[in-house]
Amino acid sequence: MFKSLPSFVCATVFLASTGVVSAQEGQAWWSGDWYVSIGAAGFVAPRFEGADSRKLQFSPLISIGKVGPAVRFSSRNDNPSFALLDNGGVRAGIAGKLITKRDEDTDSDLAGLAEVPWGLEAGAFVEVYPTDWIRARAELRHGIRSHHGVVADIAVDAFTDITPDLRLSGGPRATLASAKFFDAYYGVNAAESAKSGLSQYSPDGGVHSVGAGAALTWQASEAITTSSFVEYRRLTGPASDSSLVKERGSRDQLLFGLSATYKFGFTID
Repeated sequence: MFKSLPSFVCATVFLASTGVVSAQEGQAWWSGDWYVSIGAAGFVAPRFEGADSRKLQFSPLISIGKVGPAVRFSSRNDNPSFALLDNGGVRAGIAGKLITKRDEDTDSDLAGLAEVPWGLEAGAFVEVYPTDWIRARAELRHGIRSHHGVVADIAVDAFTDITPDLRLSGGPRATLASAKFFDAYYGVNAAESAKSGLSQYSPDGGVHSVGAGAALTWQASEAITTSSFVEYRRLTGPASDSSLVKERGSRDQLLFGLSATYKFGFTID
């Protein structure tokens, strides 16, 4: 799931990025000022969830959204989403995530295990601003094609502007998932055990991981934004108990990298 996304696929998914459904009376909701943001991230991350080795990876960053009355806080962990409710302190709507294929071509440690095909996770999100410097966000998504489980991501970020153009943010993260998700990524049945040499393992649902992340974001100009980021997750419960993690991987998952985006606007009448 850490594997980089091909540009043409990523573009398709991120075109559903953050927006607000709000229109004046007699005006279509799509009318108004919009923005397009294009960029890329380079980062070092585990070869697969639970791996003990990392590699340099790249991912395009493409998003489109409607310009609101205020600049919202956003995190690189936010999946593409579209707000159906926005009253200032609370936002909620639909969210989705593109899942890339995972097989033995991803890493030789996966040889003998069933392929996890590419697919989607679709669901909803809600984010709350209890103060003007804290944002809490939760996403609940159901797997389509890649797996048939349910995944919940929870993150709380505190943010402060060191200077008008430099923002520091960070906070705790947690992920929970159902047994079907864990079975796809961490389960090892009898046939897979015979082929891979890993011990059999049949997981239940539970807490997938806990950790924290931080980012330093520089608004280089009105159009250009750059960021450095680091994320640490500790696999727990059904993930940490998997033979894939115990015998070939690591509970400690570290990701760090840099990103840059260019944003321009347009108006739809």
